[in-house]
Amino acid sequence: MLTYETLRLIWWTLLGTLLIGFAVTDGFDLGVATLLPFVARTDPERRVVINTVGPVWEGNQVWFILGGGAIFAAWPPLYAVAFSGFYLAMFLVLCALILRPVAFKFRSKIANPTWRSTWDWVLFIAGLIPALVFGVAFGNVIQGVPFRFDDTLRMTYEGTLFGLLNPFALLCGLVSVSMLVTHGGAYLALKADEPIASRAASYARFSALITLVLFAAAGIWVSVGIRAYSIVGHIVQDGPSNPLLKEVARNGTWLDHYFAQPWIVAAPLLASMAALATIVLLSARRNTLALIASALSVAGVIVTAGLSIFPFLLPSSLDPKSSLTVWDASSSQSTLTIMLVATIIFLPVVVAYTAWVYRVLRGRVTLAYVADNPSSTY
Repeated sequence: MLTYETLRLIWWTLLGTLLIGFAVTDGFDLGVATLLPFVARTDPERRVVINTVGPVWEGNQVWFILGGGAIFAAWPPLYAVAFSGFYLAMFLVLCALILRPVAFKFRSKIANPTWRSTWDWVLFIAGLIPALVFGVAFGNVIQGVPFRFDDTLRMTYEGTLFGLLNPFALLCGLVSVSMLVTHGGAYLALKADEPIASRAASYARFSALITLVLFAAAGIWVSVGIRAYSIVGHIVQDGPSNPLLKEVARNGTWLDHYFAQPWIVAAPLLASMAALATIVLLSARRNTLALIASALSVAGVIVTAGLSIFPFLLPSSLDPKSSLTVWDASSSQSTLTIMLVATIIFLPVVVAYTAWVYRVLRGRVTLAYVADNPSSTY
């Protein structure tokens, strides 16, 4: 039987893994959609772009569902606060994700330029908004979210949608957008026909450079401009899931974590070096390796955010004591154990099936293929 402390750490790691899985797989879908109006100049070229992700985008969203389910089941207070406080932001994301399949299905049904152009811009918006909102959400988590618990653990949230759109959060949103545009461009460089692939590679190289600059700017801002949260006194790692049983102070910056545990600098280094590698590999037309490097950069950015604020999951700017941590926001030990067994059984199945699908669908989507199969392609 694993200890409660170990189970909490495992589920924190699994939550990060699921977020990375979503960002790496559905992330290039969002990036491709964002690039659609810019890398494709004719209707056949736009159909090629859409058909690079058309067969896989639904499967990629499995990671989004798994991530939401993991938060709901393993971290109930985190789910309650995040989905209540970020309700309008999440509503925007869901609207975008709902519009995306509609655009995929309807776009090529009518051979009318205005009709198709409208749905192309819908796909662009459906790619841009989630990428931006997810980054904005991460930015607010790092700063602290305006919520608190009363003595009966009833949650009160005092923020607004426009309050989420603060300067640092918007910077994190731009990091997210540029990161996923890079990832989508690397994917198109591998999967699309020429000249789309070359244009996508150019955009990806430029957005990777922008990602590096914005990521560095966010790191400097975190280092000098955002006060960190720290648990005062002894940390009870296997205690009850009650955030009000601890004391939290705001002192120093999140950079202090790097001084205390220098090894975590590996995460931002991975993100930065992988982004540089993406630029070099795209220039050398090593597209498969470039996509892998882009995926590692995405993973590095997410791991950087998670490690920087550990053990906090969702700090509270209203009442630091109400902040949710790995040690006081989880489900019961028996629930985490049962879920872990199910994950050990089914997660490899999801990974294996996903790998098989990508193997079957390997190869480029060509202009000739789309022209020869007008009724079976998007």
